[in-house]
Amino acid sequence: MKLTSLVTSVALLGLVTVAHVAPNTFTPSIGIVAHAAEGPSVQEKIALVTKNKGQIGGGDQLRRFFYGDLEPLGVQPGGAGMVVSLYNKANNVTFSYCATYDVVVAVKKGRITTFPANEVK
Repeated sequence: MKLTSLVTSVALLGLVTVAHVAPNTFTPSIGIVAHAAEGPSVQEKIALVTKNKGQIGGGDQLRRFFYGDLEPLGVQPGGAGMVVSLYNKANNVTFSYCATYDVVVAVKKGRITTFPANEVK
């Protein structure tokens, strides 16, 4: 009889302890969730792409920041062959992109179908 009481007491104590610790341990705080959702503003994204133009991988950054928002306007010689002008209508900015090296070679405000040759070399 004493063994049954001891086992029952330990089981209840363990259940109460687990029930109390588990929700507090595994629930993320609201501050962490809200902070993770924040990111750079559109102007900061454009500034980062402009800062990194000419560097390999800049095209990946462009695609991440403006996924689905880029409209091709034209193709012209430049870079390592041909570059394409990609227009972001929401921000009125055109990016000149070279797919051979995955680089952004020029960035300008407005709708630009053809960049000057010295900017896309």
